[in-house]
Amino acid sequence: MTQADLTQPWLTHQSEQIGERWCQLVRVSFAGELGWEIHTKVEDTAAIFDAIWQAGQKHGLKPFGMFALDSLRLEKGYRAWKAELSTDYTVLQGGLERFVRWDKPDFIGKAALLKEKQVGVMKRFAVLTLDAPGPCDVPYMSTLWHDGQIVGETLSGGYGHRVDKSIALGMLRSELAVPGQAIEVEIFGERFAATVHGDGPLWDPQNLRLKN
Repeated sequence: MTQADLTQPWLTHQSEQIGERWCQLVRVSFAGELGWEIHTKVEDTAAIFDAIWQAGQKHGLKPFGMFALDSLRLEKGYRAWKAELSTDYTVLQGGLERFVRWDKPDFIGKAALLKEKQVGVMKRFAVLTLDAPGPCDVPYMSTLWHDGQIVGETLSGGYGHRVDKSIALGMLRSELAVPGQAIEVEIFGERFAATVHGDGPLWDPQNLRLKN
C-alpha cells in the first residue's frame, strides 16, 4: 500500500503516499499499541480510509469507536484535551515537567511555574482503580475522599479490558498521590474504595509494545 519505511522507530514521522494520496505518518499510538497515526488533508481522508479498509479485509481489519480508544488510553494513563489537559491545572500538577525547557530564556508562565516548583504543587495527576466496582464507571468530576475530607476530583473514567479494572484519572492532593494509597471515589452519591497507582500506566509500563 505504501513505500514508507514502517520499521522506523517510535516518535518518528515521514511523508508518504497511501492509495495515491499524500499523508503524514507518525509513529505514535493513543491506544498504547504498536502502530502509526495517519494525518491527512480533509479531502484525502475518505480515499485513504477506503484504501486501508480494502487492503485490510484479508487480515481481519475491523473498525473500533472512541469509547474503545478511550478505554485503551486510560490504561496507559494518557492525558486528554479538555480533561486532564486544561487551563484548570498546571504542567507540574499534570506530571508533565519533562516537557518543560527550564533553560529556555523565557516563555509565558515561566515565572509562575518556577515559583510553583519551588513551593511545591498542591495537587498531582494520579491513576486510580476501583477495588470493587459498582454498576457504573467513574464519571467526570467525581469527588475523591480520604478520612472524610475532599482531597481531589476525577477527570476521566472507564473500564480497562486489558487490565480488567475500572480506572479513573484524576487530580489528588500531592501527599496522597502515591502508589498504594487508599482513597474513596464518589460515584452518583455512593463512595467506592479505590487504590492509587501513581501517575504511570497500568498497561505495559515500559512501553515495550509501542517500541517493538
